[in-house]
Amino acid sequence: MTATKGLEGVIAAESSISSIIDDQLAYVGYTIDDLAENCSFEEVIYLLWNRELPNKEQLEELRSQLANNMEVPEPVIDHLKSYDLKSVHPMAALRTAVSLLGLYDEEAEVMDKEANRRKAIRLQARVATIVTAFARIRKGLEPVKPRKDLTFAENFIYMLNGREGDPVEVEAIDKALVLHADHELNASTFTARVCVATLSDVYSGIVSAISALKGPLHGGANEQVMKMLLEIGEVENAIPYVQKKLENKEKIMGMGHRVYRKGDPRAKHLKEMSRQLTKLRGEEKWFEMSEKIEEYIKKEKGLPANVDFYSASVYHSLGIDHDLFTPIFAVSRMSGWLAHILEQYDDNRLIRPRAKYVGPQLREFVPLDKRK
Repeated sequence: MTATKGLEGVIAAESSISSIIDDQLAYVGYTIDDLAENCSFEEVIYLLWNRELPNKEQLEELRSQLANNMEVPEPVIDHLKSYDLKSVHPMAALRTAVSLLGLYDEEAEVMDKEANRRKAIRLQARVATIVTAFARIRKGLEPVKPRKDLTFAENFIYMLNGREGDPVEVEAIDKALVLHADHELNASTFTARVCVATLSDVYSGIVSAISALKGPLHGGANEQVMKMLLEIGEVENAIPYVQKKLENKEKIMGMGHRVYRKGDPRAKHLKEMSRQLTKLRGEEKWFEMSEKIEEYIKKEKGLPANVDFYSASVYHSLGIDHDLFTPIFAVSRMSGWLAHILEQYDDNRLIRPRAKYVGPQLREFVPLDKRK
């Protein structure tokens, strides 16, 4: 047997949800460019779960189902209030709250297809409520209840800020949610599929996915990008800062990607939203220094920007706390995780790979009283 480190290049499953072929990302055959420019997040959720785009009636039904299930059981909100909010990691809070949701779902252990679909609706709807409630509670503010007349993106901004978002803000959140919704067998998605392949429940699968996304090699790159931009401070400092990083063999976060060679097709959409939002806020410097860094790294290292690079300045311009960037990723990726979990259930086989043993060969056993 031979081992492939990190399973790079190994085909571990067949899936009809998303594909990355010749550096082109597509959801169920629709390019990410078409979806990002023309679809709402709710349309993408429907597509991932049903393998077809919805008509108007189907879209309205899904929006209604999500809006009607956004409120979180009060004990879960009370639990968020009990955390040590100065030290708790937002992803740890999300992981625990989602696990707690399962205790208040009467169908948590019901495994038929219809029940799993209903749980998918509840999880997708409530993840946004949990993230926004946590964001407000730790600032000493009361959570804002969702409104049934708002879209998913509109509700997210409303629950986060206590006000309706302007059109550019809503477009930015909606587009970010679409772009992060699924990405083939990434680490968290694969983790979710391994979990539910044991026929564990949907909540367990999602908690395992959140746990994988919490790791800095998967989620969190955009938070590190924003940290870098703040350290740089001004546009004229950008190139000297990056040059010093490269001289010290340090990694520039948000550049390059494991599965893309020519460039991440999602990046250009958030780049445009960054340009618009930073101009709207009168803080064009975040976009300008990002663009300078992107051009320099591409020229010197051949590494183009990935989706995390410009999402940093997008979220920052929306006034979102930097350590909430990864939880927002989870709000979006919930749609893909659930699609993969449902697909795994439909044609399940326990995922049980082998390991290449590299330890000592068979040895003679020595009784305890004879060991030196």
